Amino acid sequence: MGQPNPVGVLDKAVSILHAVADDPATLAELVERTGLPRATAHRLAVALEGHRLVRRRPDGSWAPGPALAELGRGSRDRADQLAEAATRHLVTLRDASGESAQFYVRDGAARVCVAAAERLTGLRDTVPVGARLPMTAGSAAHALLAFAPAEEVTPLLQSASFTARTLLDVRRRGWAHSVAEREPGVASLSAPVRDGAGGVLGAVSVSGPVERLGRRPSPEVVGAVLDAAHAIGRTAR
Repeated sequence: MGQPNPVGVLDKAVSILHAVADDPATLAELVERTGLPRATAHRLAVALEGHRLVRRRPDGSWAPGPALAELGRGSRDRADQLAEAATRHLVTLRDASGESAQFYVRDGAARVCVAAAERLTGLRDTVPVGARLPMTAGSAAHALLAFAPAEEVTPLLQSASFTARTLLDVRRRGWAHSVAEREPGVASLSAPVRDGAGGVLGAVSVSGPVERLGRRPSPEVVGAVLDAAHAIGRTAR
């Protein structure tokens, strides 16, 4: 007899979690909601209960367990810590570049500004914390998509202001640059922020008038952005 497929088992366990996400479920309801055989549904529910991912209620039904809430809180705590660390390094980047600096994370087909340090005087590009911008324009979008799986990138390219070649260039040199993609007269320079395993956590960016940042970014500004990306990434390791 062959060994069980671990991916298949995981899929079935996840289906149990989805089945109890909104409403508690008895064993019969688990079978109905997941389509799993009764014995399989019971075995997986008991295993998930052992990991505190589901819990048994007094009436015998299953409901989401405390470990799910703990995992969610841990994820939010890490995100808050990353945004806090990013803010500190964005101030340094703003002062070094003379331009407004932002840190973005991807949320599906959008990028969200989770930290920012605005230029203190003069003409500036203001992106408030919490702003949602499209993944189809701007250097931060380039930096976030350049290392994403092809199946996630291809649908976005159909309406993007950049091409697959743009993303290849970002992967090759490690940073992205755009001029007037998101907003007329605004240029930006971005770099991906990576964790210890090389995964992309977000993108650090500076943006401002084309007249100051230029159509070809200076080596000094490129270096400052890359330094900020490395510094923020170290906080996640």
